Amino acid sequence: MMMMRRIISERATCVSKNFILRSSASRFHGESLDSSVSPVLIPGVHVFHCQDAVGIVAKLSDCIAAKGGNILGYDVFVPENNNVFYSRSEFIFDPVKWPREQMSEDFQAIAQRFGAMNSVVRVPSIDPKYKIALLLSKQDHCLVEMLHRWQDGKLPVDITCVISNHERASNTHVMRFLERHGIPYHYVATTKDNKREDEILDLVKDTDFLVLARYMQILSGKFLKGYGKDVINIHHGLLPSFKGGYPAKQAFDAGVKLIGATSHFVTEELDAGPIIEQMVESVSHRDNLRSFVQKSEDLEKKCLTKAIKSYCELRVLPYGANKTVVF
Repeated sequence: MMMMRRIISERATCVSKNFILRSSASRFHGESLDSSVSPVLIPGVHVFHCQDAVGIVAKLSDCIAAKGGNILGYDVFVPENNNVFYSRSEFIFDPVKWPREQMSEDFQAIAQRFGAMNSVVRVPSIDPKYKIALLLSKQDHCLVEMLHRWQDGKLPVDITCVISNHERASNTHVMRFLERHGIPYHYVATTKDNKREDEILDLVKDTDFLVLARYMQILSGKFLKGYGKDVINIHHGLLPSFKGGYPAKQAFDAGVKLIGATSHFVTEELDAGPIIEQMVESVSHRDNLRSFVQKSEDLEKKCLTKAIKSYCELRVLPYGANKTVVF
């Protein structure tokens, strides 16, 4: 209640300075920023994470308003019994009046004032897209989904390469697609005793984050430390009940009524990193094994692509030891 009173007070202060704050975060949740809002103004997004304090919302709002910007959506989260502050704002601005470098400096000044743990601003129409590499094994349903979304401009990334421990014939749909779009495919065969992680690290050294699109190899702690950036994974939502080989068949034989998928950050603890996105769907006695597996794979590819999109749109922030805030 005290937090709400403070936010209302700060927003009232902004209004008194002739700055209109349109609180429409729910309208923008899950949508990309649209640069067609104005022929002059372009969109930006900023996320902020610091210890909770009085005046944060006012300072961030004033920073945008002082340069002629206008907030279109603002989301705030202060956990109960936890003195931390999270926010995400979507705004439009004139890049002539507020140059990109100056914007970074202005938000950085606020970050220093409040000792922020995280302060990131992105301007999609100016900033380079995130560079990613995709790792996969035999199954390619997640890869195909991501490639098609990328081709349609619905996935705001640049795919630098695809890496797999399974070789694929050159005349397959996937290989023809990659060749047509100039995306390198690296076949890196692995064994139980040699995961060839040093070679993979060399291939992905210039990426911003990695995506495990059904990569059925465990990345070591040494690899994760050597890479030093985020790795996003997808797995079926049948864990922990159905481990090992053919989990879908195990679940089908057990007569489960609900299946799902989980996308999460990779940590040294297997399949236990902070969760980004989860999806579920009902199954019934009318499903045969083929339809059961198809529903499971559909969930996996939708869940993974949504997690990546949320990550690129700065919707995902670390929360505590093993949680996330997803705006």
